[in-house]
Amino acid sequence: MAKGLFDLENHFAFYGAYHSNPINILIHTIFVWPILYTALVLFQFTPTLFSFALADDKVVALNFSFVFALIYAVFYVLMDRKAGSLAAILCFLCWIGSESLATRLGFSLGWKVVLAAQVFCWTGQFLGHGLFEKRAPALLDNLVQAFLMGPLFVLMEVLQMLIGYEPYPGFHARVSKKIEANRKEWQDKRQKKIT
Repeated sequence: MAKGLFDLENHFAFYGAYHSNPINILIHTIFVWPILYTALVLFQFTPTLFSFALADDKVVALNFSFVFALIYAVFYVLMDRKAGSLAAILCFLCWIGSESLATRLGFSLGWKVVLAAQVFCWTGQFLGHGLFEKRAPALLDNLVQAFLMGPLFVLMEVLQMLIGYEPYPGFHARVSKKIEANRKEWQDKRQKKIT
């Protein structure tokens, strides 16, 4: 139960307070990872930061796509060793897949595909918040935390639903209390603005 930057409980509670409606959670489960993936596709077109040769004379060029995948992967492992390691593997699979797709599409088509996917996914997410959650997205209150936590949050929600995963005993009970407190505080502020 690390505190501060890698405090999974507080990050999860922050993000969870904006995602309590089951339909909105489903929308995010469907769209969050594609947003990360298509962003990595776009970052594949950035200049090479460093490269190295493999034994078979193939050159691996690392750019901002790799850097972002690495940042997400390290952050997730430091947040939770088990689910974070799975999320880190998914980040690197997204990076590998993004390189393959970017190579096939090329920049002139690639950025258009990324733009279309991003607009579609973000529209779905904003509709989920407006129609079902009735609360603005977390990114309006903390952009960095929302972008970093989104993929791990939906992965952990799926793991919890499928296999009852908890990073440690009592995690979901503690987080649920924090989410309820956060939502009550938000509703009280909202009610005061109305009256």
